[in-house]
This record gives sequence, structure tokens and C-alpha cells, in this order.
Amino acid sequence: MTAPGFTAVLAAAISLWMVAADAVAQSATYRERYRPQIHFTPPVNWMNDPNGLVHYDGEYHLFYQYNPFGDRWGHMSWGHAVSPDLVHWEHLPVALVEEDGVMIFSGSAVVDWNNTSGFGDGARPPLVAIYTGHRPADHNQSQHIAYSTDRGRTWTKYAGNPVIDIGAEHFRDPKVFWYAPDERWIMVLALAEDRKVRIYGSPDLKQWTHLSDFGPAAATAGQWECPDLFELPLDGAPGETRWVLQVDLNPGGRVGGSGGQYFIGHFDGTRFTAENTDTRWLDWGADFYATMSWSDIPPEDGRRIWIAWMNNWQYAQDIPTAPWRSAQSLPRSVSLRRFDDGIRLLQQPVRELERLRGVRRVLGPRPIREGTTLLEGEGIAGTTLEIIAELEPGVAREVGLKLRTGPGEETLIGVDVPAGRVFVDRTRSGESGFHPAFAARHEGPLILENGRVRLHVFVDASSVEVFAGSGETVITERIFPAPGSDGVALYAEGGPARLVSLEVWPLRSIWPQP
Repeated sequence: MTAPGFTAVLAAAISLWMVAADAVAQSATYRERYRPQIHFTPPVNWMNDPNGLVHYDGEYHLFYQYNPFGDRWGHMSWGHAVSPDLVHWEHLPVALVEEDGVMIFSGSAVVDWNNTSGFGDGARPPLVAIYTGHRPADHNQSQHIAYSTDRGRTWTKYAGNPVIDIGAEHFRDPKVFWYAPDERWIMVLALAEDRKVRIYGSPDLKQWTHLSDFGPAAATAGQWECPDLFELPLDGAPGETRWVLQVDLNPGGRVGGSGGQYFIGHFDGTRFTAENTDTRWLDWGADFYATMSWSDIPPEDGRRIWIAWMNNWQYAQDIPTAPWRSAQSLPRSVSLRRFDDGIRLLQQPVRELERLRGVRRVLGPRPIREGTTLLEGEGIAGTTLEIIAELEPGVAREVGLKLRTGPGEETLIGVDVPAGRVFVDRTRSGESGFHPAFAARHEGPLILENGRVRLHVFVDASSVEVFAGSGETVITERIFPAPGSDGVALYAEGGPARLVSLEVWPLRSIWPQP
């Protein structure tokens, strides 16, 4: 039990901290070295998993794991931002703070349209956050809820917390959605050490019943975390659907450290049954983790959109950024398509990102001679770019793009033709001495269609995201080049290749500029 005097002191301390944190945040220029210009970052301090993604009243809410007191992991609370378009973000005060010996770990949020929880005020449906409460004192993890009746601006923790407590140390990351056929809420969360996803049901977000478990399956080298479960049409047709279960793991990701996998299958309101038992990676790069999709996107929109923490637990606390640390990926829409080897998940950058485009530069068909062809003479260079390239490898053994080139620096986006792979090589991408595993090449499978490959690339101050083909292979990587390394080049090895087309847009910053 918490003494009244302590509670008053804690409230005063939190109030003072929020004033101080706001003052520090105001000092952020958004032009700091390595500051992303098209990706979400906190003004200051540490950030990791996206949390509580929900759309309501014209706003996309992004909550996130946040340390209000420093730029390394600790004192987990929920930071908060909102956006009208998934692109431009407004920072809001910290929504849920660590208190009474309970950190606010990852979770989700929903609009309780029918006020099943009873938290509504009669004027509007409540927003309800469902999160893991972590008690460092005894290492217990249990599930808690909080609610808001003012569009997410202020939050009240439920007096009856925790709503689920099984006395477990690694029991976390609830993702909740409304399952209309059974008129109840469904929760998926991770039994991390058991490599299982546990499924619960509830009529009111307060009382929960254990329904089933899924796993272990496919990749099980690390702890399972941050599950998500949702239904998608197959091949864009509403008549046939599949359910997608996304599960992250750390360590044990494909390239080391953290990573994510997905399963395709069926959900009957109680149990998820997978069609595939092989490991299917969400992203073939090093820096896409703790993936979560938005709830309550309007039906007329129809998209399933998710985002991920753009970092890796191998080196996350040591990347060379200040006064903030970490970024979120670009928002992506996801879909399902049937290929010869089965159903695959496709990811594409959301169309709203086109609002950031500046003047387009276009190159038409031409040979790509063996070696490196800089494009500065074509007016193509920059540190924040969107690039769509269509290439014909021809007789070349390797073909692709060199980005963020400068003295001693380059990041390669390439196609290994004999191996049928697309890769990002960041071995010479810039600053990398903060971790021995950082300077590496990461690759994924590539499908050539009619002898061609399409690469859709986003370049930012400290990252690249590559969407190959139709988005069946995606590679996300942090890089830390010098600000002056802004060159772009085409290259080929082992023979000439051919450029079919190249479109390049400089991208405007999402942040207010001085």
C-alpha cells in the first residue's frame, strides 16, 4: 500500500519532471547530426517499441516506450504523439508514467465504441490502453488498463489493475482487438520464455478468460515478444481471407539480435491455426522490431498499417545520436498475395508519404556500364530521398545503387544475380565502431519478373528502407554517414547492366524548421 504522503511527493516530482522535460525538448533543433527528417523521433531521450497505435476522431495516435530521464533504457513510460496523416507528428505530454513501483511496458489501445468497459462519459467512447505493468522489485509482469475520455490527452489508470496476473516474470505486450462474430475483445500476448502467444477473451476489457496458446513454432532462438493478430483479404479480393500472426523475437533475429516473423493461418475466435511452419521474416535487415498495427482505422480506408522500432537490441543503446536515441520506421501498409511457394506478406510505404516529395528527377533507359556511375551531373544527390529504380541485370553479376556516398563512405543497395538475392551493404556506411556487428551486409530473397527488379528506397539522415519487387522482401537498416556524404550512383559488377527507369524525389522534413 502506498502512503498518502508518498503519493503527493510522487505527483509533485512528476509535475516538475514534465516541466523540465518540456524545456529540454524545446531545445531540440531537429537538425542535429543523424536526426531523421522523415521518421518519427522523440525530441529528447530514449525511445523503443511503438505502443497503443489507435486511430480516433481524425488522429493517428503513436505511443511509445520512453525514458523521461535519459537516453538509455529505463523508467519505462508511454511517450505520446498524434498525426492527421501518418507523416507529420505533434508531440504531446507523456501519457502513462512509471509510478508506485510499476513501469509501463508495451501494449495497445482501442476505441471502446460500445462502452463495454463502462469508462465512457456518455459524450464520446473511451479510448482504452492495455499494457504490461512491470514490477522491477519482484520481476512480475501483469496486464493493466487505463482510459481516456478526452481524445487521449489525459489518462486514468483503472483502480482494479491488474486485470490479468498469472505471477509470471516474462508475460507481456498485449495486443487487443474487437472480434465481431463473438462480440468480445481478443487479446494476444507473449509468454516470452515459453515462445508462446497466449490468447484471451473478454466482454468488457476488465474480465479476461484464457482461450488458447500458439507455439512454439518456426524461429524460437530468443524470447517471443510483441505479437499482433489481424485478418487480411487474399490477393486483394474480399471473398477469401487469412489471419496474420506477427511475433517478434530477441535475440535470435535472422541477422543477429532482434527480429520479427509472421505466420499465415486461420482464427476461429478462440484458436489460431497456422498454415506454414517455416520461418518467414518480416524484414531482412537489422533494424525492424516490435512491430504493431493501428487499430480502428476507418473501414472506408480499409488498410492495415503498421510501424516498428527502427533499431536492434544488439547496439540500440549505443548508436551515436543525441539528444535523442532511436527512431520508428516509416508506416507501411500490409497485404497478402499468393505466390508459387505459398502466401506471402507484402509491405509498401503508405501513400501519404508522397506529400513530402519535392521536384522529381527522372532518368530514362540507358546502359549501366561496369563500375560506378555518379549521378551528381544529373542533379541527383541528397541525404533525404525517395528513389524508385527498375533495373535489368543483363550479364552483370551484381547491379544496384550506391547511396550516401562520400570520402570513404557508401551504402550499397544491390542485387546478387546468381544468388537471387537483394542486399544492403553497410560495411562502409559511416560511423560503426560502437558495435562490432554493425558493419555488415544483410540480404533477402529476390524475385525477378521478366528479367527485371524494382527497388523502392527511402534514404534518410541515418537510415535506408528498401522495398524490393512488390514489397515481398524489405530490408531496413540504420546507417551513420557524414552529413556531407550525399552522393547517389548506379553500379554494376561482372559486366554491364541496364537501367530501365529511375525516379528520384528530395523529401521535405516532417519537422518544423528554424
